[in-house]
Amino acid sequence: MFVMISVFVLDIVTVLLCNKYENNYQLTAETFDGGLGADKIHFLNTNNSDAILLESDGHFGLIDAGEGSDNPNVKARISGFEDKIIAYLKKVAGDSEGRVHLDFILATHYHYDHAGGFLRIINDESVSVERAYLRKLSVGLLRDYEKGSWQIPKIYTDLCEASKRLGIEIVQELPKEPFAFGSFTLQFFNTDEVTDPHFKGENDDTVGVKVTKGGLSAFLSGDISNVHGLEKKLADSIGRVDLLKIGHHGYAGASSAGFIKTLRPRIAIVTNWLGKIYPNVKWNLTMYSRSAIYSTVKCDGIAACFTDDGEIKLTTHLHAYYV
Repeated sequence: MFVMISVFVLDIVTVLLCNKYENNYQLTAETFDGGLGADKIHFLNTNNSDAILLESDGHFGLIDAGEGSDNPNVKARISGFEDKIIAYLKKVAGDSEGRVHLDFILATHYHYDHAGGFLRIINDESVSVERAYLRKLSVGLLRDYEKGSWQIPKIYTDLCEASKRLGIEIVQELPKEPFAFGSFTLQFFNTDEVTDPHFKGENDDTVGVKVTKGGLSAFLSGDISNVHGLEKKLADSIGRVDLLKIGHHGYAGASSAGFIKTLRPRIAIVTNWLGKIYPNVKWNLTMYSRSAIYSTVKCDGIAACFTDDGEIKLTTHLHAYYV
């Protein structure tokens, strides 16, 4: 009983603090008029799945593609978000005829709520992709259910075969050094082959992405967690950031105290409902970094605009203008 009461009080305190820190930032509805510049990270609303569009100086890259419509895990099958993402790509990245060119796609890992939408998206006749960052699947890392009912090897193989058929350059040895993407600098993390015997499961193979412009930076953490110590392994090399895409949808094993103390984001974005973030995650973010926490579901998508005068401006309701 004492534990339950403590968790309840903890949750109330963190919600109050989160609401207080949110007042530090003005949220405005996205209008797509370019008034905040050409460098944005678009966090799409795909419920508790990830789809993130990078935009910089006319260049576009799609990191994860949301839940797909044909999840091999029948028990988890829900309506996919491919049509919603394609419509958004045409609105934001399309030319006058709706043709979309993506510099790259990146599957942070091969769980269906991250990679499931890619097949439909890259096969759409209006979408062309130059490069696919598809890290080689570490089959030996997978849990039995990931190899079985979740069919992770098939998801990976199907995506590789489709990319090859479409003439997309496939990159499996991901670059370790930072590289330019328009006005952004991108750096991939967790790219080495996993050799730590304590690591287990596809989440431990998740690729993180650091996005930097001038003195501003964001870390997109996919499903990186600290269940087996991955956050501890990566934290120092990532360093301080201004914005964090909360790892693993705000579930308990991610956003550990040590990770948040090192990164200290002032803005945190979760691809989930706020109410589904675990209390310890909210506590770490509010107490150790005073983060303002925003939900892509509550806000119907969020764009983080990296302005030329060194600020991050947040816009919401990304999906309201194309329907």
